[in-house]
Amino acid sequence: MELAQQVAVITGGARGIGRAIALELARRGAWVVVNYASSRGEAEQVVAEIKARGGEAVGHQADVASLKEACGLVEAALALFGTVDILVNNAGIARDNLLLRMKEEEWDQVLQVNLKGVFNCTKASLRPMLKQRRGRIINISSVIGLAGNVAQANYAAAKAGIIGFTKAVAKEVAPRGITVNAVAPGFIATDMTASLPAEIQEEYRRRIPLGRSGTAADVARVVAFLASPAADYITGEVIRVDGGLAI
Repeated sequence: MELAQQVAVITGGARGIGRAIALELARRGAWVVVNYASSRGEAEQVVAEIKARGGEAVGHQADVASLKEACGLVEAALALFGTVDILVNNAGIARDNLLLRMKEEEWDQVLQVNLKGVFNCTKASLRPMLKQRRGRIINISSVIGLAGNVAQANYAAAKAGIIGFTKAVAKEVAPRGITVNAVAPGFIATDMTASLPAEIQEEYRRRIPLGRSGTAADVARVVAFLASPAADYITGEVIRVDGGLAI
């Protein structure tokens, strides 16, 4: 169990990709802090599932768009487990609309959660990581941040920003043994994609060379690799998990 007794904080860990990441890291031995904003019931289910399998986990409510609450999340992890070894910045929302129709609050909400949330949680986690001279930061971006998409200018801007942020911070903290990488999922079967009209879902699948939607577990396994000793010499990278969609 290559992550045994390492402490992992996973933002947006109650549902979808975040849930799969929490379960996968716990399966590999990590002690997991499952962050959620409003999905308390789902977070408690993730924690219960991890504990039923013999793992260690705790839920913690925090709005990552708030620096104060992000710091509180990390402080809670430190109080419970004494350290933070792995941070997975997964929390995200979508407020899709054509740019001419997009409301200012739709832009602001997506940038606040999806991009500023990454800044907030990374900033809060760096102090203990710098002190112990090791750490893994893994940011969940998207192929939309690489290629753009109609009616998702806010989402694309935030996810592209995560990629630039990843590369900049990777250079800053590499001398202290901390790696920073990004994962860019493609069309993954989650609650968010399930809400799309059936014809749009089919169009995405038609464009995927591997011929199927991705699963949250597909993404979680890549995150687990980046968190593991096998990825010691990888930093500043963006790994697409998209079945070839962005080729």
